[in-house]
Amino acid sequence: MSADKLRVAMLSAHSCPVGKLGTRDTGGMSVYIREVACEMAKRGHCVDIYTRFHDPMDRQIYELCPNARLIHLRAGEDEEIDKLEVYSHLPDFANNLESFRKQDGLRYDLIFSHYWLSAVAGSYLQPSWRVPHITMFHTLGAVKNRIKEEVFLSGSEDEPELRTETERCLVQACHRIIASTEKEKEAIVSYYHASQDKIGIVPCGVNLEQFQVLDRAQARRDSGFGDDRIVLCVGRIDPLKGVDKLIKALPHMRGVAGLKLVVIGGGDNSQHEVEQLRKLALGLEVEGAVTFLGPVKHEQLPRFYNAADVCVVPSYYESFGLVALESLACGTPVVATDVGNHRSVIRQGETGYVTRDNAPSRLADKISALLARPSSNTESALLIRASVSSFGWSQVAESVISECRLALTDYAAPVS
Repeated sequence: MSADKLRVAMLSAHSCPVGKLGTRDTGGMSVYIREVACEMAKRGHCVDIYTRFHDPMDRQIYELCPNARLIHLRAGEDEEIDKLEVYSHLPDFANNLESFRKQDGLRYDLIFSHYWLSAVAGSYLQPSWRVPHITMFHTLGAVKNRIKEEVFLSGSEDEPELRTETERCLVQACHRIIASTEKEKEAIVSYYHASQDKIGIVPCGVNLEQFQVLDRAQARRDSGFGDDRIVLCVGRIDPLKGVDKLIKALPHMRGVAGLKLVVIGGGDNSQHEVEQLRKLALGLEVEGAVTFLGPVKHEQLPRFYNAADVCVVPSYYESFGLVALESLACGTPVVATDVGNHRSVIRQGETGYVTRDNAPSRLADKISALLARPSSNTESALLIRASVSSFGWSQVAESVISECRLALTDYAAPVS
């Protein structure tokens, strides 16, 4: 391998990057890891992604593409466990990673960890490897707790002190931190007193080859939507996602004929959450307008985005907002709350709307405004898609590589 090519150990201890999206602990972070790894690999860099065995049927090694591998390590039982339980198995995860590395004679230039649990594992390995450790938190425990406290979310437990205190220590120990938005950078500095100089901002991306404008009529037929006006919501079923607010918006739109809300996704406690949401819809007398499809494979999502009239992201919190990007890449307008990077991704009044919060009346107003437009055609869909053409994973990977090189340069610099 050329001297200018990087050898990167990516850590995703609790979440498998090839797991089924929209299920427990598998979401936008998994997409990010997989896409960035493969884009780096296309440029000749070598990337090994380490995760724990989640299923006895898992192979230890999966070749994702030339130069990029997914490697399963034993850390606890070979099954899905609560992510907080993973914490106690992190020493085993790190030890088994080190054994694998030595056995295969591997050497890495840096560690790139994802989420606080993986960053803990990375902190175990870094001293003996003597390489820089870059981390990306994806979500912050302190921010989630603040939001839950502000809006009194029922059915949503606080993030444990173990997480918030560990994140506080990690921002000091890691050599560089990647945030996906300016908001996230500000939160890391505000809550955990990180040095601004060690935080780089790299937005998330979208696979522009996978998420494309399709024939909308065919997509609707394939999805079984018929002539209904489809409002789509994609993501984990979790109180922080604000799906209840979207259901409460439906009575405000009773004048829209054939309106249907289609919800895609699962989650840690999705069966209970869906049951509560069904009861909410029943009480509001809109149960016939709401459909829960459960988790859908990532490669099938473009069909649903194309079939929808509008996609809504009513979240209280997003670290970035990958769903909005995917929808816009498929030419479908978006209504989203002012969280993550929505304000930079959505062109107000053109490709959708960003609302101050997820108040049902506010969501209903903007959804109705989009539904009142002339029926979408290929030309208008392509214009919406063009608005996110700069968010391809290729551009994201280039920025990540620059952050890696900066970390290596700073790490090698003599201490004055």
